[in-house]
Amino acid sequence: MNNVIIIDDDKELCALMKKCVEQENLTAIVAHGGLEGLRLAADYRDNSSLIILDVMMPDLDGFQVLQKIRKKSNVPVLMLTAKSDEEDKVSGLQLGADDYLTKPFSINELMARVNSLIRRYTTLNPAADSEAATILLKDMVIDKINRIVTVRNLPVELTSKEFDLLLFLAANKGRVFTKKQIYTQVWAEEYAFDDSNIMSFISKLRKKIEPNPEHPFYILTVRGVGYRFNREA
Repeated sequence: MNNVIIIDDDKELCALMKKCVEQENLTAIVAHGGLEGLRLAADYRDNSSLIILDVMMPDLDGFQVLQKIRKKSNVPVLMLTAKSDEEDKVSGLQLGADDYLTKPFSINELMARVNSLIRRYTTLNPAADSEAATILLKDMVIDKINRIVTVRNLPVELTSKEFDLLLFLAANKGRVFTKKQIYTQVWAEEYAFDDSNIMSFISKLRKKIEPNPEHPFYILTVRGVGYRFNREA
């Protein structure tokens, strides 16, 4: 699941950010303090795409929280601050923040940065084996250089976009993606299409790679959210 952890002691702002994040088909998890935020970051360490972190909090400030998060995770962190002081921003970035937003900010700018950070993280941090020229899966081999796919040692003929779609999902094995996220990653365009297009591509791809397309093993549907590549593959 693409979880976004929001850590901010401003409950009204948290509620607004949560609503906006969920409109992007992401799951928002809220903490109203630094200590609670650290617990959530630990609980969802392998299952979060972004942390939105306020600097000024009563129990543990955002810089302290960020330092502790960076010891265990490289998840993107978007810091929020009421200060426009350059030194404050530099400190956060040096500690490992990925981006900074000064309060007050527009919701449109917030969501643009949220989507940008998640997209960048997904692209630059796929599953570890995706760094190799070949992805080895259960009964499937994906040759990234020659763009060849074999299933049970038999070559599978895929269109260029079908290959790109399969490679993207397989390289991020276990991660859940919305149809919008898949489209912007694979087609590298803004989301402006009918969901049925992605569903059609998935259906065609399943018919080519799945032993039983009616009960897929590789590309799994996450109802109400999107798709993920089977972690067990």
